Amino acid sequence: MKTKGLKRVKVNIVTLGCSKNVVDSEVMMTQLKGNNIDVTHEVQNNESNVVVVNTCGFIDHAKQESIDTILRYVDAKREGLVEKVYVSGCLSQRYKDELKAEISEVDAWFGTGDLPALLKKFKADYKKELLGERITTTGRHYAYLKISEGCDRPCSFCAIPLMRGKHVSKPIEQVITEAESLIRRGAREILLIAQDSTYYGLDLYKKRKLAELMDRLAEVDGLGWLRLHYAFPTGFPENILDVMAKRPNICNYLDIPLQHASDRMLKIMRRGTTRSKTESLLEKIRQKVPGVAIRTTLIVGHPGETEDDFQKMLNFVEKNRFERLGIFTYSHEEDTYSYSFQDDVPEEVKQERANTVMELQEEISRTSNEQKIGKELSVLIDRKESGQFIGRTEHDSPEVDNEVIISSDNDYLRVGDFNQIKITNATAFDLFGEPVVK
Repeated sequence: MKTKGLKRVKVNIVTLGCSKNVVDSEVMMTQLKGNNIDVTHEVQNNESNVVVVNTCGFIDHAKQESIDTILRYVDAKREGLVEKVYVSGCLSQRYKDELKAEISEVDAWFGTGDLPALLKKFKADYKKELLGERITTTGRHYAYLKISEGCDRPCSFCAIPLMRGKHVSKPIEQVITEAESLIRRGAREILLIAQDSTYYGLDLYKKRKLAELMDRLAEVDGLGWLRLHYAFPTGFPENILDVMAKRPNICNYLDIPLQHASDRMLKIMRRGTTRSKTESLLEKIRQKVPGVAIRTTLIVGHPGETEDDFQKMLNFVEKNRFERLGIFTYSHEEDTYSYSFQDDVPEEVKQERANTVMELQEEISRTSNEQKIGKELSVLIDRKESGQFIGRTEHDSPEVDNEVIISSDNDYLRVGDFNQIKITNATAFDLFGEPVVK
C-alpha cells in the first residue's frame, strides 16, 4: 500500500466571487502547472488530494457562500476524501485571524497577494517567465484580462481597498503581451477588468492611459471583441469614447457602476459626483458612441436612504433606461466608513426596493429587446446545451447579461465563432434567433 507521502499531489481549485478572482485562480493554475503539479478547476468527484478555495469577501452573501464552501471541503477532509484544504483570496485576506480560530481544520490561509507563499506549500517556485501566460477556465474563446489591482477610491460602503490594497496598474506592454498570449491560445474576446479601470495608468504614467491601452489592444491580430468593465464615473476619461467609436472591434458596451442617483446619498456614499454630472456623462457617452449598451449597478438600503432618495433612484432608472442593470442590497461591512452609521433600513425594505427597481428594469429590457426583432446581429457562440446554441451580442458580457438562443435542430454552429443571427423573438432578458443564410 502506498503511503500518503508518496502520493502525487493533485490540486483542485475552487473559485468564488467576481471575474478578478477568476483571473487569480487562472494565474495560480498556470504557476502550479508550470511546476509540473497536476491541477484542475472546480472538478467534482475527482482524485485531487488538495483543494484550494479562492474566496470572495465582498458582501454578506458572498462571505457566507465562501464560508459554506470552506466547511464543505473541511467535511470532505474529515471523511478522508481530501488530505489538505488551503484557503486564499479576499475573505482570507480580510478575516484570516478570525477564520483560523474558527475553522482550525484548514491547513493554511493565504491573502490576495500571497501566491508565492502558497506555491511554497507545494515546494514550487513562482516562475516570472510565466508572466502573461494563463490557463483559462472560461473556455478558450473569451478571457478576462486584469489591467490593474486594488483601488484608491474612498467609497463609504466598499471593503475592496481593505482586501486588495491601493491601485497598481500593469504596464501597457505587459497587458498587450498577455492579450497576445490569450489570443494565440484561442481567445476571440478580451474583457478588460479592474477594481477601477478608468484610473488605469495614473500611478505609473502620472496620467490616465486607458484610451491608449484600448487603442493599442484593438490592433492586436486576431482580436474579435474588446470589452470594458468597471469604469468609475468620477474623473471618467472621455477620450476612451473616441477610441470606442473609432475601433470596430471594441464593443459598444460600457460597464459603469453608478450606485445611486440621489445627490444626498451620493454625498454620503462618497462617490464624488452628482446626479446632474452623471446624466451629463451618460448623454455624452450615448452621443459619442451611438448604439452603446450601458450596464450599471445600483445599491439600495444604504444607511440613511429615505423613501424620497429611493424614488429619485427609481426616476433615474426610468429616465435613463439602461440597457443592462444589476442591483445590490446594502451590506454593512466592518472597517468601512459606512460602518460607523446605523444600518437603519430594514432588510425587507431593502429587498422590496431592489425588487421594485428590477421590475422596472425588466420592462425597460423587454422593450429594448423587442426592438431587435427582425434585425441581424453578430453573435459569439458560447456553448451548446439542451438542443440549443447559446451566444451573446456585443452588448452582452458573460454571466451577467442577456443571451441569444438558437435552435440546433437545423443548423450547426461552432462554439467560439461569430455568426450573423436574425432575431425572431425576444423576452425581457433573452433573444431568440436563427442563422442568416448566405
